[in-house]
Amino acid sequence: MAKAAAKTAAATSPSAERRPALAGRSTSATGVKVEVLAPAERMSLRAPEASLAALSKALGVTLPKQPKTSATKGGRTAMWLGPDEWLVIDEAGNDPLADCAGVSALHSAVGISHRNIGISVVGPAAAAAINSGCPQDLSLDAFPVGAASRTILGKVEIVLLRTAQDAFRVECWRSFSDYVFTFLSEGARDAAG
Repeated sequence: MAKAAAKTAAATSPSAERRPALAGRSTSATGVKVEVLAPAERMSLRAPEASLAALSKALGVTLPKQPKTSATKGGRTAMWLGPDEWLVIDEAGNDPLADCAGVSALHSAVGISHRNIGISVVGPAAAAAINSGCPQDLSLDAFPVGAASRTILGKVEIVLLRTAQDAFRVECWRSFSDYVFTFLSEGARDAAG
């Protein structure tokens, strides 16, 4: 009888639904807008120099080799994070992990799509909003369009990408996303003041 009741309860219980962290949140202040970006496919990639040509071909984007650089093609962005490390983001919904699965060259590719959240910071005061808690020099000379780096915001590690003169993408771990979003929102209000 207990088994039948358990089966009935399991059959009638609603299924769990995964909702994106911070879904739909945005804030605006004079000169800056902060909003959560749509979910994207993400991959952490580690590889030696000898593997880069094969991986770049499989991914359809040339993996950058210089510090603080990125490359974008067809909705896919690869950001240099270290001598043998990249963050690859695909906003078109294609899976970069699957694209690397057939590459025999030495590499480590780990899907991190559900670990990270992307936050957009846009407007003439975007750099000031980010600099409220990030020591990175965000002047255009030091951090031009396409620049990317792993840095900090407040007490949290982020990956920062400049997508346009007055636009940035902030990547952070889901578990810190509320902190990062709130920090950027406060920074936006301070920058507007």
